[in-house]
Amino acid sequence: MTPITVRVDGAAYTDDVEPRTLLVHYLREQLGKVGTVVGCDTSNCGACTVHLDGEAVKSCTVLAVQADGCEVTTIEGVARGAVLHPVQKAFHEMHGLQCGYCTPGMIMASIDLLKDNPDPSEDEVREGIEGNLCRCTGYQNIVRAVQHAAAEMRGDTSASNGHSGNGHVRPAVVDTAAAPHVAVQA
Repeated sequence: MTPITVRVDGAAYTDDVEPRTLLVHYLREQLGKVGTVVGCDTSNCGACTVHLDGEAVKSCTVLAVQADGCEVTTIEGVARGAVLHPVQKAFHEMHGLQCGYCTPGMIMASIDLLKDNPDPSEDEVREGIEGNLCRCTGYQNIVRAVQHAAAEMRGDTSASNGHSGNGHVRPAVVDTAAAPHVAVQA
């Protein structure tokens, strides 16, 4: 066993861990941070994304001993009490999830993206989350959610942030080129 000391979501922990324990398993099994999900254990899906010293990492690729002395933020640590982080709120408002399995990692990757790029284009959002897989949504509402959160975080209250001007969120535009089987109703 190897002793580690780590701050997770603002709280300090000192534990003994097996040197081969992955950070994702330490977070879930020893600390009970089950919002960080195990998707693939091969670093392909991004569902286990957390912030390690402020940078997004796939926690299935980091050993718990490598996090010794570090600050880890999980999906449970991004809200402030009952107040959701703007990205969490936008995912809810813009329907940026379906089954929800990828959502914690998507949100963590999106927060990291917006830290470096507070006004990303659609292509920049897609590039910023490309290491995170979603098998349900087709990504359109995820992209909208990230851009909506970016606008809110910048304080942009213009119509470009997904609102119609009366406080209501505009519905997503149906991309019939990507989904020709969808009938657009007027």
